[in-house]
Amino acid sequence: MSKALLNTGRPIFYSLCEWGQDNPATWASSIGNSWRTTGDIKDTWESMTSRADLNDVWASYAGPGGWNGYPDMLEVGNEGMSTEEYQSHFSIWALAKAPLLIGCDIRSMDDDTFEILSNKEVIEVNQDKLGVQGKKVKKTGDLEVWCGPLSENRVAVVLWNRGSSKAKIVADWSDIGLNSSAVVDARDLWMHSTMYSIRHQLKATVEAHACKMYTLTYTT
Repeated sequence: MSKALLNTGRPIFYSLCEWGQDNPATWASSIGNSWRTTGDIKDTWESMTSRADLNDVWASYAGPGGWNGYPDMLEVGNEGMSTEEYQSHFSIWALAKAPLLIGCDIRSMDDDTFEILSNKEVIEVNQDKLGVQGKKVKKTGDLEVWCGPLSENRVAVVLWNRGSSKAKIVADWSDIGLNSSAVVDARDLWMHSTMYSIRHQLKATVEAHACKMYTLTYTT
């Protein structure tokens, strides 16, 4: 199939699916453009988070032209999770450069669902031309920091609270690969606001099962 598509002379995105059973991240980039890394997702917090973790194992194998494309489709809007959980779902899938395939009935989606699925700033992280998958870089109990590089020397960061109560999450510059003297502006992609001239660490109080997502831009 791969050879047949190449022989058409047209640019065609070829997605493979064998549910990650034979570790396609280790071999599929020579055949197609993306591949499933997990079994099918369900519209539950437990299923979504486990798919995120399973996909994250293969982060180093992904890159332009060949992605760990399928921790499976989005469940946003199918009513099995809360708005905060769906924001986390969308954020992690975007950071991981997974295809953002809508899995709900678009004819009946509510305003919260539409707001999540149409967040241009989060989608821009997913579609960034550098094409590098973000990954989990720090875990303290249920509190996690995920990050990944973006074009124009920027960094995307997700502070994810997988616990059952509100908590403060801290990402030191060393956690996310920044020089200790770096000064950055932090753009909050869900609040659509910017914090200026941040030094040493990024921190936020995050609700249970929710996340904060930022793009960091160097100012010095």
